[in-house]
Parts: sequence; C-alpha cells; structure tokens
Amino acid sequence: MNRILAIIERDLRRFRRSPTLIIVSMIMPLAQLVILGYAFGGKIKHLEIGVVDRDHGVPVVKLREMFQAVAANARTFDTVSYADEGKALKDLRDGKLNALIDIPPDFSRKVLAGENPQVALIEDNTDQFAASTMEGTLTQTLATYNAKPAARLSGDATLSIVEIYPYVPYIQFLLPGSIVLAVFVSAMIGGGIIFIDDKARGLHEGYLVTPIRKFELILGFNLAGAAKAIVAGLVLIIFGSLIAGIPDPFNPLRLLRMTLLVIVTALSLISMMFLFMVRVNDPLVPRATFGVLNTVLFFPSGAVYPVGAFPPWMKVISWVDPFTYAVDGFKELLLKNTGLAAIGGDLLFLTLFTIVTMAAATMLFRRTL
Repeated sequence: MNRILAIIERDLRRFRRSPTLIIVSMIMPLAQLVILGYAFGGKIKHLEIGVVDRDHGVPVVKLREMFQAVAANARTFDTVSYADEGKALKDLRDGKLNALIDIPPDFSRKVLAGENPQVALIEDNTDQFAASTMEGTLTQTLATYNAKPAARLSGDATLSIVEIYPYVPYIQFLLPGSIVLAVFVSAMIGGGIIFIDDKARGLHEGYLVTPIRKFELILGFNLAGAAKAIVAGLVLIIFGSLIAGIPDPFNPLRLLRMTLLVIVTALSLISMMFLFMVRVNDPLVPRATFGVLNTVLFFPSGAVYPVGAFPPWMKVISWVDPFTYAVDGFKELLLKNTGLAAIGGDLLFLTLFTIVTMAAATMLFRRTL
C-alpha cells in the first residue's frame, strides 16, 4: 500500500506543478460547454441583402421603409442599395451579399391596378439556414405590407424566390469545414508538437548543437508539418467531393485554386500550433489541449452554423479565427465555384496570420537544451 501511495503522491505532485494542465482539465470544459451551447441554433442577424429598385414609386418607398424597420429592430438583415443589377449580381456571386431583392419597374402600377405584383428574391442558397431565414422574414414583411389598409391599393405583393445555385444538401455544406478540420488534425500532430516530443525523448539535442538558426528550425518544422497537412487536405477534397456529390469535382481550375487555399491554410494552422507550443515542455499539455482547441476554433468558424447567429463575444472569436477564413474560402470554391477574387480576402488574412504567428514563434523560441 505504501508503494501505491508513493506512485499516487508522485503523480499528484507532477499535476500540481503544471498549472497549464490544471486549467485545461478544470476550466476548459466550461469553455467548451459555452461555445457548443451558442454554436448551434440562435437567430441569424445582419445578413447583407442588396436592393435594386427599378420602380421608385410610392408603394416601393413604403416597402423599403419596412425593410429599414426590419434592419433597425429585428436586425435580421441590412439592405444595400444598388443602381446596377449587374454589379449587385456580381457581388452576390462573390459572397459580398447573401441575397438580392429585385423590384420590377411595373411594381407600383400593378399595386395600384390590383394585379398582385411580385418581388424577386435572388438568394445565395448554399447556406440553407440563412436562405430560410431571409425567405421567412421577407414573406412576413410582405404580409404586413399587404395587410395595411389603403384606398385604391388592392394588389397584394408576393415574393418570387430565385436560387442562383443548385440545391445544396447539408453534407455539402459541411464539406468545407471537414477539409479544414483534416488540415488542422495534421497541424496538431506536426510542427511544434514534434519539437515537444523530441524534447521529451532527448532528440532535440542533436539539432540544437548545430549552427542552425531559430527561424530555420521553426520554418523547417512548419514546412514539414504543412506538407502532411496539404496531403490530408487534398485527399479530403477529392474523396469528400465525390461522397458529397459536388458537381464537376475534377475541374482543373477549381482544383488549382483549392490547392492554393489548402497550402495557405496548412501554413497558417501549423504556424499557429507552433506558436501555442513554443514554450511548452510537458508532453501531456498538447494532448490535453487538442480537444479544447478543436472546439474553440472549429465551431465558431461557421462550419456547422452561420456566424450571423452567434452572440457578439463569439463573433469576436470568429473574426480572429483562421478557421473562419479557410471555411469561407472553401465554401466559395466548392459550393459556388467562384474565382480568386471571391477568396482574395481569405487568402490575405491567412497569409498575414502565417507571417505574424511565425514571427512571434521565432521571437519566443528558446534555442537551449
């Protein structure tokens, strides 16, 4: 019994001397609970809807006032006015808008004549959660508009739904997040994690006694980890596209654009993991933090539910989370088959994120035994 108590005492002393493990084991599960609790469901807000008014009559003015009331009160969507329908459609396809409302030039005439005019809702249907929210809100708005008593205005306006993309099942909606998750899994077992494992085995002495510089060492680890992550990402792109039924999965230009995005994503996630682990010595810490990092980074990214439904504090996580930009880029390429212009902002953020995290890791790295 004394020998068993000695083992227990040794292990508890080791646990007490590692505050990181204490925090991870006791505090982080609460963070997981909060994030998972807010990552699913919730009311979607602040969708961007373009409005092309080709009528400019009094009935349209009243309708647009109701749109502004929704934006000010329920805040389900914000409207952006467009004079050019072609520019509005381009912004819709590039992901700058969630939908486009097209008010025809004969709207006011048909309302006055009681001919039941239609308002076209051209929506980005790759996100079924956002699309359903927009359809429901606008249908309710038109119902309220039609219920208003007014002399000589007897025509009821109706909503005509136009989906600019083929139907997107949920498995296709999940595919971009799954690709980024596959890259992240490779990132978690590469880069800084390998260095911690080498320190635990005593293997790091072999390259620390060489004249290799800190940046060269970090870059070497990151590139090696990124290579494995890139392979994992490309495999999931190919087989995941076939399983999910993505149209034309072997389009050469799209595969080339996705390869570029996989490379940038892999470098950013590997650099981030090296920064997280640059001062860690205990090999148990990475194993304890994997699940927490997966929750904190994956679910706030919009991979499983739109970011617009998150509370403000969770949106802050989304804005600085590299997962968010990687997932958005793969959604643009896989679900919409857009070009580099649509993912330019995502590529820029991931590239800058890689540079900043790698520079920070180099500054914090201790080239000592």
